[in-house]
Amino acid sequence: MTFLTALLIDGALTGAIYALIALSFVIVYKASRMINFAVGECVTLGSRLVAVGLHGFGLGLAGSVVVGCAGMIAVMVAFNEIVLRRLAGRPVIALIMITIGLATFIRGAMPLLFAGVPAAILPTPPDAVLVAGVPVAAEKVMAALVASFCIAALTALLRRSRIGIALRAIADDQQGAMAIGVDLHRYFGLTWALVGVLSVVGGTLWTVVAGGGFGMALVGLKIFPIVIIGGLDSVGGTIVGAMLVGVLESLAAGYVDPVVGGGFSNIASYLVLVAVLFVRPYGLFGGPDARRV
Repeated sequence: MTFLTALLIDGALTGAIYALIALSFVIVYKASRMINFAVGECVTLGSRLVAVGLHGFGLGLAGSVVVGCAGMIAVMVAFNEIVLRRLAGRPVIALIMITIGLATFIRGAMPLLFAGVPAAILPTPPDAVLVAGVPVAAEKVMAALVASFCIAALTALLRRSRIGIALRAIADDQQGAMAIGVDLHRYFGLTWALVGVLSVVGGTLWTVVAGGGFGMALVGLKIFPIVIIGGLDSVGGTIVGAMLVGVLESLAAGYVDPVVGGGFSNIASYLVLVAVLFVRPYGLFGGPDARRV
């Protein structure tokens, strides 16, 4: 029973970080119906910028995160202004391909830009903490708490602020939003700026928990099942999907991998994805795309 509890807690803590990273995907889709295939690379780039500030300039963790956020905001806003703005009105497939191009560019540039920069951001705390009577790595608890706070802050921003209202209006009807004076390009820029901030925070937390390195870009492959299971346009569904996938991977790693061989936990979420698509093609909490004809 203790082993099961430990797996459930570990999966839930990991799911909180998954949820934070997945929200950077969802807010782009909600605002522009655009699928961002560069999530993993953006998260890796954000963590690398923090590592440069920490190890290269000795700014401390807080200063490094601020510098990393500033750098990622600049990169994401520049990508929106220079590339995406020129593709306005183009087919969705063109936007998808350009994010794949962005991912390839970042993946190729990072080894050149950050060669020799240590991957670690924080030393591993020596002591564990007790959660429900089970010892859990202190860095995982800390990372999950920070991720939960950021998710709550982002949810409040999207639901209660002027920016959130404008983004919801754009998601519902771009033409209608323009008709009432919403500046689409401005709010698209704000959306990508949020992506930059979430990439830095999510990448930093993931590095603290699971280690850094350029292979961290593969975390993007874990995000797609989460957002599709929860619903591409649902913030709440994404959070539920992230917790579900985190717990599922933990249980599979604890009970199934020792039997069938290591690695099954990495594909378990995709098996659940296929099952969900058979029952609800638009995700557990997503809605069908209704159009007037």
